[in-house]
Amino acid sequence: MHRRRFLRTLATAAPLLALPGTALAALRGPRVLTFAHTHTAEKLKVEYGDGQQYFPDALAAVNKLLRDFRTGDVHDIDPALLDLLAALRTHTGASTPFQVISGYRSPRTNAMLHRRSGAVASGSYHMKGQAIDIRLGDVSLGALRTAAVELGLGGVGYYRASNFVHVDTGPIRTW
Repeated sequence: MHRRRFLRTLATAAPLLALPGTALAALRGPRVLTFAHTHTAEKLKVEYGDGQQYFPDALAAVNKLLRDFRTGDVHDIDPALLDLLAALRTHTGASTPFQVISGYRSPRTNAMLHRRSGAVASGSYHMKGQAIDIRLGDVSLGALRTAAVELGLGGVGYYRASNFVHVDTGPIRTW
């Protein structure tokens, strides 16, 4: 078990070594994120880690905020997704909260959305707590997408008509 956890941590950390210097520096000290959920109107400013460890109570608060707002189901959010957001904030120079359109999605919600739109993957990373749909008030959508692609930490979807960018900790890909 410890070996698997070590290998998973190593695999997660490897892409971080390739981050631009300023984005990597953001992950060395206190890791703070600010969120504003567009559907629930909830807000959260949280220090979720310090570069050495993640803080369980803070992660629990993030899990609650990013729950499936349709069903109320809460799921663990991948801390690497939070690190991706912290790097993205630094890389863009953003100072406003991440506006959250969708965080975790229960299988039931995801299936309903998939039936409505082919743009929703049946095996979405949202169901694993590894994806989030966001925008930033002080960064254009195009600049947010470009920054996410430049970081190269996972999937990046650009939904200009719906006014959000999808980022996830899955394989590197764009659409």
